[in-house]
Amino acid sequence: MKSAARTVALLELLASRGEEPSRLDELAAELDVPRSSMYELLRTLADCGWVRTDSTGSLYGIGIRALLTGTGYLDSDKHVRTIRPFLDEASEALGETIHLARLDGHDVVYLATRESHEYPRTLSRVGRRIPAHATALGKALLAERADAELPLPAEPLAAYTENTLTARAALLADLERIRERGHSVEREETVPGIAGFGFALRYADPAVDAISCSVPIARLTGDHEVRIVAVMREIRARIEGRLPLAPGAPDWR
Repeated sequence: MKSAARTVALLELLASRGEEPSRLDELAAELDVPRSSMYELLRTLADCGWVRTDSTGSLYGIGIRALLTGTGYLDSDKHVRTIRPFLDEASEALGETIHLARLDGHDVVYLATRESHEYPRTLSRVGRRIPAHATALGKALLAERADAELPLPAEPLAAYTENTLTARAALLADLERIRERGHSVEREETVPGIAGFGFALRYADPAVDAISCSVPIARLTGDHEVRIVAVMREIRARIEGRLPLAPGAPDWR
């Protein structure tokens, strides 16, 4: 069990570093694992394709097997498969970036994205984790839960921009407004210059998945915001109509 926990922790650490390569000593220190044990673990995972190394054998990164496993997760999830065409529709109708994400602990994990061609990519690539309190997607899902049951870390909450809500009291007030409104709004709380509108998908109770629309503040007129909300509400209703929980199907959490 200890070896399995070390393996998972190592893979998650390498994945979190993206393009930044890691050295043996750094990984051993970060995970508090003896250097010799870390070396053996890295070599085993490299031989299996879960870890990659450079020509000198001194730098390590996440391997291609992790991609294959992640793709398998997405391909096996009927919710993701069903929702993807609706993301295409929303993106075509609005000309903006549309996301699907799932709540996982304190974070949301992006499962699918349809990028706008009108502005550069943001932080929301598939597989990326972002604290739920900092995103429209996450706040839409947090609002589906009672305040006493919110999966939040200790204060102060992590700040991505100067607009991120880092105090629990401020976040709770925002969640109450979201419950009244029926969708979340965040303005430059995750990425400067970008606003987001999030909509929880209520085919589970409480909801674990949400969709959102991201739009540059510079293009967010009052009329465009009204249209975004109308289109995304319609898309949410159509998704929920397609995804009732089938009798006998696993209720994945």
